[in-house]
Amino acid sequence: MNQVKWNLLIYAILTAALIMGIGIAIAEKSMVGAIGCILAIIVVMGLGFKTKRRMRENGEL
Repeated sequence: MNQVKWNLLIYAILTAALIMGIGIAIAEKSMVGAIGCILAIIVVMGLGFKTKRRMRENGEL
């Protein structure tokens, strides 16, 4: 069994929490919160993909 890549797992959990944040912001009728969560998702997913690419290039995946 492969080892868990903790940093990638944290990125995935954080992204899922931000997706839930969009739902909460919409329920609260907060456009600022929804837009903030969307922007945060873009940043976090970008960091996750960048980290995964770097790990793949270094042979860690």
